[in-house]
Amino acid sequence: METFAEYSHAIASLVVFTLIILALSPFSALAKQGKGLAPGATPEQDYSDKAYRLNRAYLNGTETLPAYVAVTVAAMLLGASPFWVNLLASVALIARIVMLIIHMRGLGQPHSGVRSVFYVVGWACMVVMGVMALAAAF
Repeated sequence: METFAEYSHAIASLVVFTLIILALSPFSALAKQGKGLAPGATPEQDYSDKAYRLNRAYLNGTETLPAYVAVTVAAMLLGASPFWVNLLASVALIARIVMLIIHMRGLGQPHSGVRSVFYVVGWACMVVMGVMALAAAF
């Protein structure tokens, strides 16, 4: 396990992001229930609606989490640079948290706004980690 100690920030970022998604789940469900929606239903696509934004933030997190886990774990298992993996995983986490705050508060525009900028930052970190993992594999 000493091998993975070098990746402590990356591992912690995976756990924190997972816990955020797990915390969002019941709040999203309660917001939808408050609107009288059936379990699994999606609120009307209205960015001014807090229930919609909360549900979208939850769904976006659940859509991103598998890729985030895959590239981060692959980079660690293949021995990619701990400095870069820790940095990129941490920046991706911070970008996701900022994006979540922007989403929850309804700041900016639904498309191509500041929220999208933070999405792309997190996405780019994951792409770089994926490339690092592939480079380490070969």
